[in-house]
Amino acid sequence: MFQPPVLSVSELTANIRSVLEPAFKTVSVRGEISNFKAQASGHLYFSLKDASSQVSAVLFRGSAAGLPRMPRDGDQVVAKGELSVYVPRGSYQIIVRELQFAGQGELLLKLQQLKETLAARGWFDVAHKKPPPPLPKRIGVVTSPTGAVIQDILNVLTRRFAGFRVVLNPVKVQGEGAAAEIAKAIDEMNRYDLADVLIVGRGGGSIEDLWAFNEEIVAKAIFESKIPILSAVGHETDFTIADWVADVRAPTPSAAAELVIKEKAQLLKNLETAALQVKNSLDTLLRRLRERLRSLQIHPILAHPYSLLALPAQKLDDLRQSLDHLRPSKQLAAMRSQLATNTLRLEETMRAILSLKRRAFSSEALLQNLEAQELRLLSSKRDLLGRLQSSLESLHPKNLLQKGYAILFAEKGDSIILSAKELEPNQTFTARLADGTIRAAALQISETPDGPHL
Repeated sequence: MFQPPVLSVSELTANIRSVLEPAFKTVSVRGEISNFKAQASGHLYFSLKDASSQVSAVLFRGSAAGLPRMPRDGDQVVAKGELSVYVPRGSYQIIVRELQFAGQGELLLKLQQLKETLAARGWFDVAHKKPPPPLPKRIGVVTSPTGAVIQDILNVLTRRFAGFRVVLNPVKVQGEGAAAEIAKAIDEMNRYDLADVLIVGRGGGSIEDLWAFNEEIVAKAIFESKIPILSAVGHETDFTIADWVADVRAPTPSAAAELVIKEKAQLLKNLETAALQVKNSLDTLLRRLRERLRSLQIHPILAHPYSLLALPAQKLDDLRQSLDHLRPSKQLAAMRSQLATNTLRLEETMRAILSLKRRAFSSEALLQNLEAQELRLLSSKRDLLGRLQSSLESLHPKNLLQKGYAILFAEKGDSIILSAKELEPNQTFTARLADGTIRAAALQISETPDGPHL
Protein backbone atom coordinates (compact mmCIF):
# COMPACT_ATOMS: atom_id res chain seq x y z
CA MET A 1 0.00 0.00 0.00
CA PHE A 2 1.28 3.47 -1.00
CA GLN A 3 2.52 5.54 1.93
CA PRO A 4 2.72 9.36 1.41
CA PRO A 5 5.93 10.94 2.53
CA VAL A 6 5.98 12.50 5.95
CA LEU A 7 6.31 16.31 5.63
CA SER A 8 7.24 18.88 8.17
CA VAL A 9 4.83 21.73 8.80
CA SER A 10 7.10 24.11 6.97
CA GLU A 11 7.32 21.75 4.00
CA LEU A 12 3.54 21.38 3.85
CA THR A 13 3.03 25.14 4.06
CA ALA A 14 5.61 25.74 1.35
CA ASN A 15 3.89 23.16 -0.91
CA ILE A 16 0.51 24.81 -0.36
CA ARG A 17 2.04 28.20 -1.10
CA SER A 18 3.62 26.98 -4.31
CA VAL A 19 0.21 25.74 -5.49
CA LEU A 20 -2.07 28.58 -4.33
CA GLU A 21 -0.12 31.70 -5.12
CA PRO A 22 0.50 31.00 -8.85
CA ALA A 23 -3.13 29.90 -9.27
CA PHE A 24 -4.55 33.10 -7.70
CA LYS A 25 -2.08 35.71 -8.88
CA THR A 26 -4.84 38.31 -9.34
CA VAL A 27 -8.17 38.22 -7.54
CA SER A 28 -11.08 40.61 -6.95
CA VAL A 29 -13.19 39.86 -3.91
CA ARG A 30 -16.37 41.60 -2.78
CA GLY A 31 -17.22 41.56 0.90
CA GLU A 32 -17.83 43.42 4.14
CA ILE A 33 -14.94 44.74 6.23
CA SER A 34 -14.68 43.42 9.78
CA ASN A 35 -11.98 43.27 12.48
CA PHE A 36 -10.42 46.41 10.98
CA LYS A 37 -7.11 47.48 12.55
CA ALA A 38 -4.82 50.35 11.53
CA GLN A 39 -1.26 49.85 12.75
CA ALA A 40 1.20 52.60 13.63
CA SER A 41 3.26 51.45 10.66
CA GLY A 42 0.47 52.60 8.34
CA HIS A 43 -0.49 49.03 7.33
CA LEU A 44 -4.21 48.11 7.50
CA TYR A 45 -5.37 44.64 8.59
CA PHE A 46 -8.97 43.42 8.29
CA SER A 47 -11.19 40.52 7.22
CA LEU A 48 -13.53 40.29 4.26
CA LYS A 49 -16.68 38.35 5.01
CA ASP A 50 -20.03 37.44 3.57
CA ALA A 51 -22.92 35.49 5.04
CA SER A 52 -21.03 32.19 5.30
CA SER A 53 -17.26 32.78 5.07
CA GLN A 54 -14.39 35.18 5.62
CA VAL A 55 -10.81 35.67 4.47
CA SER A 56 -7.95 37.69 5.97
CA ALA A 57 -6.63 40.72 4.10
CA VAL A 58 -3.85 43.25 4.46
CA LEU A 59 -3.48 46.65 2.78
CA PHE A 60 0.10 47.89 3.10
CA ARG A 61 0.92 51.57 3.66
CA GLY A 62 1.97 52.34 0.09
CA SER A 63 -1.33 51.11 -1.30
CA ALA A 64 -3.37 52.66 1.52
CA ALA A 65 -2.09 56.16 0.71
CA GLY A 66 -4.45 56.44 -2.26
CA LEU A 67 -7.64 55.72 -0.33
CA PRO A 68 -10.28 58.48 -0.39
CA ARG A 69 -10.98 57.77 3.30
CA MET A 70 -10.13 55.32 6.06
CA PRO A 71 -12.13 52.04 5.86
CA ARG A 72 -14.50 51.18 8.70
CA ASP A 73 -16.09 47.98 9.93
CA GLY A 74 -19.24 47.32 7.96
CA ASP A 75 -18.06 48.96 4.73
CA GLN A 76 -18.93 47.05 1.57
CA VAL A 77 -15.84 46.97 -0.60
CA VAL A 78 -14.23 45.33 -3.60
CA ALA A 79 -10.63 44.29 -2.89
CA LYS A 80 -8.21 43.69 -5.76
CA GLY A 81 -4.87 41.97 -5.20
CA GLU A 82 -3.22 38.56 -5.01
CA LEU A 83 -3.54 35.51 -2.78
CA SER A 84 -0.64 34.84 -0.45
CA VAL A 85 0.19 32.22 2.20
CA TYR A 86 1.43 33.67 5.50
CA VAL A 87 3.98 31.00 6.39
CA PRO A 88 4.36 31.70 10.16
CA ARG A 89 0.66 30.94 10.77
CA GLY A 90 0.05 28.64 7.88
CA SER A 91 -2.94 30.73 6.74
CA TYR A 92 -3.70 32.39 3.47
CA GLN A 93 -4.65 36.03 3.00
CA ILE A 94 -5.32 38.55 0.32
CA ILE A 95 -2.65 41.22 -0.21
CA VAL A 96 -4.87 44.12 -1.35
CA ARG A 97 -3.46 46.50 -3.96
CA GLU A 98 -6.68 48.45 -4.61
CA LEU A 99 -9.74 48.95 -2.41
CA GLN A 100 -12.95 50.42 -3.77
CA PHE A 101 -15.94 51.13 -1.63
CA ALA A 102 -19.12 49.55 -3.01
CA GLY A 103 -21.02 51.99 -5.20
CA GLN A 104 -17.95 54.14 -5.79
CA GLY A 105 -16.79 52.50 -9.00
CA GLU A 106 -19.02 54.55 -11.27
CA LEU A 107 -18.36 57.76 -9.30
CA LEU A 108 -14.60 57.29 -9.51
CA LEU A 109 -14.82 56.64 -13.24
CA LYS A 110 -16.97 59.73 -13.71
CA LEU A 111 -14.55 61.78 -11.61
CA GLN A 112 -11.55 60.63 -13.67
CA GLN A 113 -13.29 61.40 -16.95
CA LEU A 114 -14.28 64.91 -15.83
CA LYS A 115 -10.76 65.52 -14.51
CA GLU A 116 -9.24 64.60 -17.87
CA THR A 117 -11.74 66.81 -19.73
CA LEU A 118 -11.11 69.88 -17.60
CA ALA A 119 -7.35 69.34 -17.70
CA ALA A 120 -7.53 69.33 -21.50
CA ARG A 121 -9.36 72.69 -21.35
CA GLY A 122 -6.54 74.13 -19.27
CA TRP A 123 -8.70 74.79 -16.21
CA PHE A 124 -6.00 73.39 -13.92
CA ASP A 125 -3.13 75.41 -15.45
CA VAL A 126 -1.05 77.56 -13.12
CA ALA A 127 -1.32 80.46 -15.59
CA HIS A 128 -4.98 80.88 -14.57
CA LYS A 129 -4.29 80.95 -10.82
CA LYS A 130 -4.89 84.30 -9.10
CA PRO A 131 -2.91 85.08 -5.92
CA PRO A 132 -5.10 86.02 -2.93
CA PRO A 133 -4.59 89.54 -1.52
CA PRO A 134 -2.27 89.69 1.52
CA LEU A 135 -4.70 91.61 3.79
CA PRO A 136 -8.28 91.31 2.49
CA LYS A 137 -10.90 93.53 4.10
CA ARG A 138 -13.85 91.42 2.89
CA ILE A 139 -13.62 87.64 3.18
CA GLY A 140 -16.38 85.68 1.49
CA VAL A 141 -17.35 82.16 2.57
CA VAL A 142 -19.52 79.73 0.59
CA THR A 143 -20.48 76.82 2.88
CA SER A 144 -23.23 75.48 5.13
CA PRO A 145 -24.40 78.01 7.75
CA THR A 146 -25.01 75.28 10.36
CA GLY A 147 -21.87 73.17 10.09
CA ALA A 148 -18.66 73.41 12.09
CA VAL A 149 -16.78 74.77 9.07
CA ILE A 150 -18.00 78.38 9.40
CA GLN A 151 -17.26 78.38 13.13
CA ASP A 152 -13.74 77.04 12.57
CA ILE A 153 -13.10 79.74 9.95
CA LEU A 154 -14.39 82.54 12.19
CA ASN A 155 -12.36 81.31 15.17
CA VAL A 156 -9.14 81.26 13.16
CA LEU A 157 -9.75 84.66 11.51
CA THR A 158 -10.62 86.52 14.74
CA ARG A 159 -7.60 85.00 16.49
CA ARG A 160 -5.14 86.02 13.78
CA PHE A 161 -6.27 89.53 12.87
CA ALA A 162 -8.95 92.21 13.14
CA GLY A 163 -10.54 94.87 10.97
CA PHE A 164 -12.07 92.56 8.36
CA ARG A 165 -15.61 91.60 7.39
CA VAL A 166 -16.89 88.08 6.70
CA VAL A 167 -19.66 87.68 4.12
CA LEU A 168 -21.34 84.26 4.31
CA ASN A 169 -23.37 83.02 1.36
CA PRO A 170 -25.11 79.93 2.84
CA VAL A 171 -25.54 76.85 0.64
CA LYS A 172 -26.21 73.13 0.83
CA VAL A 173 -22.93 71.25 0.65
CA GLN A 174 -24.28 67.78 -0.20
CA GLY A 175 -27.29 66.14 -1.65
CA GLU A 176 -29.54 67.04 -4.54
CA GLY A 177 -29.22 70.62 -5.76
CA ALA A 178 -26.07 71.32 -3.71
CA ALA A 179 -23.81 71.82 -6.74
CA ALA A 180 -26.22 74.35 -8.29
CA GLU A 181 -26.43 76.32 -5.03
CA ILE A 182 -22.64 76.43 -4.67
CA ALA A 183 -22.16 77.62 -8.26
CA LYS A 184 -24.89 80.27 -7.88
CA ALA A 185 -23.35 81.55 -4.63
CA ILE A 186 -19.92 81.96 -6.30
CA ASP A 187 -21.53 83.83 -9.21
CA GLU A 188 -23.39 86.17 -6.80
CA MET A 189 -20.25 86.98 -4.85
CA ASN A 190 -18.61 88.05 -8.14
CA ARG A 191 -21.63 89.85 -9.62
CA TYR A 192 -22.11 92.10 -6.59
CA ASP A 193 -18.40 92.35 -5.72
CA LEU A 194 -18.99 91.16 -2.15
CA ALA A 195 -15.51 89.92 -1.28
CA ASP A 196 -11.79 90.38 -1.91
CA VAL A 197 -11.15 86.64 -1.49
CA LEU A 198 -13.47 83.65 -1.31
CA ILE A 199 -13.34 80.40 0.70
CA VAL A 200 -15.43 77.57 -0.76
CA GLY A 201 -15.63 74.32 1.18
CA ARG A 202 -17.11 71.92 3.67
CA GLY A 203 -16.07 69.30 6.21
CA GLY A 204 -14.91 65.76 5.48
CA GLY A 205 -16.99 62.82 4.32
CA SER A 206 -17.23 60.01 1.83
CA ILE A 207 -16.88 60.50 -1.88
CA GLU A 208 -20.65 60.63 -2.10
CA ASP A 209 -20.77 63.37 0.55
CA LEU A 210 -18.19 65.47 -1.31
CA TRP A 211 -19.60 64.88 -4.77
CA ALA A 212 -21.17 68.34 -5.18
CA PHE A 213 -17.62 69.73 -5.40
CA ASN A 214 -16.86 67.31 -8.25
CA GLU A 215 -19.62 68.68 -10.50
CA GLU A 216 -18.67 70.58 -13.65
CA ILE A 217 -21.07 73.44 -12.82
CA VAL A 218 -19.08 74.18 -9.64
CA ALA A 219 -15.77 73.88 -11.49
CA LYS A 220 -17.00 76.36 -14.13
CA ALA A 221 -18.07 78.91 -11.51
CA ILE A 222 -14.68 78.66 -9.78
CA PHE A 223 -12.74 78.97 -13.05
CA GLU A 224 -14.73 82.05 -14.19
CA SER A 225 -14.55 83.78 -10.80
CA LYS A 226 -12.72 87.11 -10.80
CA ILE A 227 -12.34 86.82 -7.02
CA PRO A 228 -9.44 84.56 -5.93
CA ILE A 229 -10.86 81.32 -4.52
CA LEU A 230 -9.45 79.01 -1.86
CA SER A 231 -10.91 75.50 -1.99
CA ALA A 232 -11.23 73.84 1.44
CA VAL A 233 -13.12 70.61 0.89
CA GLY A 234 -12.93 67.73 3.35
CA HIS A 235 -9.77 66.58 5.07
CA GLU A 236 -6.17 66.73 3.93
CA THR A 237 -6.44 63.42 2.05
CA ASP A 238 -9.63 64.41 0.22
CA PHE A 239 -9.25 65.75 -3.31
CA THR A 240 -12.05 67.10 -5.50
CA ILE A 241 -12.36 68.82 -8.86
CA ALA A 242 -12.85 72.10 -6.98
CA ASP A 243 -9.39 71.72 -5.43
CA TRP A 244 -7.72 71.42 -8.84
CA VAL A 245 -9.59 74.38 -10.40
CA ALA A 246 -9.31 76.75 -7.43
CA ASP A 247 -6.54 79.35 -7.20
CA VAL A 248 -5.33 77.82 -3.91
CA ARG A 249 -6.09 74.44 -2.39
CA ALA A 250 -6.25 74.32 1.41
CA PRO A 251 -6.12 70.93 3.16
CA THR A 252 -8.90 71.92 5.63
CA PRO A 253 -11.28 74.88 6.16
CA SER A 254 -9.21 76.01 9.18
CA ALA A 255 -6.08 75.94 7.04
CA ALA A 256 -7.92 78.04 4.43
CA ALA A 257 -8.63 80.68 7.08
CA GLU A 258 -4.94 80.68 8.04
CA LEU A 259 -3.91 81.05 4.40
CA VAL A 260 -6.34 83.83 3.57
CA ILE A 261 -5.04 86.28 6.16
CA LYS A 262 -1.66 86.61 7.79
CA GLU A 263 -1.30 86.60 11.52
CA LYS A 264 -1.24 90.09 13.03
CA ALA A 265 1.64 89.26 15.34
CA GLN A 266 3.76 88.08 12.42
CA LEU A 267 3.01 91.23 10.46
CA LEU A 268 3.98 93.41 13.40
CA LYS A 269 7.16 91.39 13.81
CA ASN A 270 7.95 91.89 10.12
CA LEU A 271 7.40 95.65 10.52
CA GLU A 272 9.70 95.74 13.54
CA THR A 273 12.35 93.84 11.60
CA ALA A 274 12.02 96.22 8.66
CA ALA A 275 12.23 99.25 10.97
CA LEU A 276 15.37 97.85 12.59
CA GLN A 277 16.95 97.25 9.21
CA VAL A 278 16.18 100.83 8.12
CA LYS A 279 17.61 102.20 11.39
CA ASN A 280 20.78 100.15 10.99
CA SER A 281 21.17 101.32 7.40
CA LEU A 282 20.74 104.97 8.42
CA ASP A 283 23.19 104.58 11.30
CA THR A 284 25.76 103.09 8.93
CA LEU A 285 25.22 105.90 6.42
CA LEU A 286 25.51 108.61 9.09
CA ARG A 287 28.68 107.01 10.47
CA ARG A 288 30.25 107.00 7.01
CA LEU A 289 29.27 110.62 6.41
CA ARG A 290 30.67 111.72 9.79
CA GLU A 291 33.96 110.00 9.05
CA ARG A 292 34.09 111.67 5.65
CA LEU A 293 33.36 115.07 7.23
CA ARG A 294 36.13 114.59 9.79
CA SER A 295 38.61 113.64 7.07
CA LEU A 296 37.64 116.75 5.09
CA GLN A 297 37.96 118.98 8.14
CA ILE A 298 41.59 117.93 8.72
CA HIS A 299 42.56 118.16 5.05
CA PRO A 300 45.40 120.69 4.53
CA ILE A 301 43.48 122.64 1.94
CA LEU A 302 40.46 123.19 4.18
CA ALA A 303 42.60 123.64 7.30
CA HIS A 304 44.45 126.56 5.55
CA PRO A 305 42.01 128.14 3.06
CA TYR A 306 44.66 130.68 1.93
CA SER A 307 46.43 127.86 0.10
CA LEU A 308 43.45 127.70 -2.23
CA LEU A 309 43.69 131.46 -2.95
CA ALA A 310 47.47 131.83 -3.14
CA LEU A 311 47.88 130.79 -6.76
CA PRO A 312 44.95 132.85 -8.11
CA ALA A 313 46.17 135.88 -6.10
CA GLN A 314 49.68 135.55 -7.50
CA LYS A 315 48.32 135.31 -11.04
CA LEU A 316 46.24 138.42 -10.39
CA ASP A 317 49.36 140.34 -9.30
CA ASP A 318 51.15 139.23 -12.46
CA LEU A 319 48.25 140.43 -14.61
CA ARG A 320 48.20 143.80 -12.85
CA GLN A 321 51.91 144.19 -13.40
CA SER A 322 51.48 143.37 -17.11
CA LEU A 323 48.71 145.95 -17.39
CA ASP A 324 50.89 148.57 -15.71
CA HIS A 325 53.54 148.00 -18.39
CA LEU A 326 50.90 148.63 -21.04
CA ARG A 327 50.06 152.14 -19.73
CA PRO A 328 50.84 154.85 -22.41
CA SER A 329 52.66 157.12 -19.92
CA LYS A 330 55.12 154.40 -19.00
CA GLN A 331 55.57 153.34 -22.62
CA LEU A 332 56.23 157.02 -23.64
CA ALA A 333 58.82 157.46 -20.87
CA ALA A 334 60.58 154.29 -21.96
CA MET A 335 60.62 155.47 -25.60
CA ARG A 336 62.01 158.91 -24.60
CA SER A 337 64.76 157.26 -22.61
CA GLN A 338 65.62 155.00 -25.53
CA LEU A 339 65.57 157.99 -27.96
CA ALA A 340 67.93 159.99 -25.77
CA THR A 341 70.30 157.07 -25.56
CA ASN A 342 70.22 156.59 -29.33
CA THR A 343 70.90 160.35 -29.92
CA LEU A 344 73.96 160.32 -27.71
CA ARG A 345 75.23 157.21 -29.44
CA LEU A 346 74.66 158.83 -32.87
CA GLU A 347 76.47 162.03 -31.96
CA GLU A 348 79.39 160.05 -30.55
CA THR A 349 79.54 157.97 -33.72
CA MET A 350 79.46 161.04 -35.97
CA ARG A 351 82.26 162.75 -34.02
CA ALA A 352 84.35 159.58 -34.29
CA ILE A 353 83.77 159.36 -38.04
CA LEU A 354 84.53 163.05 -38.47
CA SER A 355 87.73 162.73 -36.54
CA LEU A 356 88.79 159.80 -38.70
CA LYS A 357 87.95 161.65 -41.89
CA ARG A 358 89.93 164.68 -40.78
CA ARG A 359 92.97 162.56 -40.11
CA ALA A 360 92.59 160.78 -43.43
CA PHE A 361 92.33 163.94 -45.61
CA SER A 362 94.43 167.01 -45.01
CA SER A 363 93.19 169.02 -48.00
CA GLU A 364 91.20 172.06 -46.96
CA ALA A 365 88.64 171.65 -49.78
CA LEU A 366 88.18 168.02 -49.01
CA LEU A 367 87.81 168.86 -45.37
CA GLN A 368 85.28 171.52 -46.16
CA ASN A 369 83.39 169.14 -48.43
CA LEU A 370 83.47 166.49 -45.77
CA GLU A 371 82.32 168.96 -43.17
CA ALA A 372 79.50 170.00 -45.47
CA GLN A 373 78.44 166.34 -45.92
CA GLU A 374 78.66 165.76 -42.25
CA LEU A 375 76.62 168.84 -41.54
CA ARG A 376 73.99 167.70 -44.06
CA LEU A 377 73.97 164.22 -42.52
CA LEU A 378 73.78 165.68 -39.07
CA SER A 379 70.95 168.00 -40.13
CA SER A 380 69.12 165.04 -41.69
CA LYS A 381 69.48 163.01 -38.51
CA ARG A 382 68.33 165.94 -36.43
CA ASP A 383 65.26 166.35 -38.66
CA LEU A 384 64.55 162.64 -38.26
CA LEU A 385 65.02 162.94 -34.54
CA GLY A 386 62.62 165.92 -34.47
CA ARG A 387 60.00 164.02 -36.38
CA LEU A 388 60.35 161.06 -34.06
CA GLN A 389 60.07 163.36 -31.07
CA SER A 390 56.92 164.97 -32.58
CA SER A 391 55.45 161.52 -33.17
CA LEU A 392 56.18 160.51 -29.61
CA GLU A 393 54.69 163.70 -28.27
CA SER A 394 51.57 163.13 -30.39
CA LEU A 395 51.18 159.76 -28.68
CA HIS A 396 51.28 161.32 -25.25
CA PRO A 397 47.92 160.72 -23.46
CA LYS A 398 47.49 164.45 -22.89
CA ASN A 399 47.64 165.14 -26.62
CA LEU A 400 45.22 162.28 -27.33
CA LEU A 401 42.83 163.64 -24.72
CA GLN A 402 42.99 167.05 -26.45
CA LYS A 403 41.57 165.36 -29.56
CA GLY A 404 38.42 164.20 -27.74
CA TYR A 405 39.54 160.77 -26.56
CA ALA A 406 39.06 159.49 -23.00
CA ILE A 407 40.91 156.87 -20.95
CA LEU A 408 38.83 154.56 -18.71
CA PHE A 409 40.17 153.43 -15.34
CA ALA A 410 38.71 150.82 -13.00
CA GLU A 411 37.33 152.37 -9.80
CA LYS A 412 39.39 149.97 -7.71
CA GLY A 413 43.01 149.31 -8.50
CA ASP A 414 43.47 152.32 -10.87
CA SER A 415 44.01 149.95 -13.81
CA ILE A 416 43.15 150.85 -17.42
CA ILE A 417 40.00 149.26 -18.83
CA LEU A 418 40.99 147.82 -22.21
CA SER A 419 37.75 145.95 -23.11
CA ALA A 420 34.02 146.22 -22.40
CA LYS A 421 34.20 142.59 -21.33
CA GLU A 422 35.94 143.74 -18.15
CA LEU A 423 32.80 145.59 -17.00
CA GLU A 424 29.57 144.27 -15.57
CA PRO A 425 26.20 146.05 -15.92
CA ASN A 426 25.90 148.97 -13.39
CA GLN A 427 29.64 148.74 -12.50
CA THR A 428 31.22 152.16 -11.81
CA PHE A 429 34.44 153.43 -13.45
CA THR A 430 36.44 156.71 -13.97
CA ALA A 431 36.85 158.43 -17.38
CA ARG A 432 39.87 160.77 -17.67
CA LEU A 433 39.41 163.68 -20.16
CA ALA A 434 41.70 166.56 -21.19
CA ASP A 435 40.38 168.93 -18.56
CA GLY A 436 39.38 166.56 -15.73
CA THR A 437 37.88 163.18 -14.74
CA ILE A 438 34.30 161.82 -14.73
CA ARG A 439 32.92 159.04 -12.48
CA ALA A 440 30.35 156.97 -14.43
CA ALA A 441 28.58 153.60 -14.47
CA ALA A 442 28.04 151.02 -17.26
CA LEU A 443 24.25 151.04 -17.58
CA GLN A 444 24.17 148.69 -20.57
CA ILE A 445 26.73 146.52 -22.37
CA SER A 446 25.73 145.33 -25.87
CA GLU A 447 27.40 143.22 -28.52
CA THR A 448 28.72 144.60 -31.87
CA PRO A 449 30.43 142.75 -34.72
CA ASP A 450 33.71 143.98 -33.25
CA GLY A 451 32.76 142.90 -29.73
CA PRO A 452 30.81 144.26 -26.75
CA HIS A 453 30.59 148.05 -26.27
CA LEU A 454 29.09 150.37 -23.69
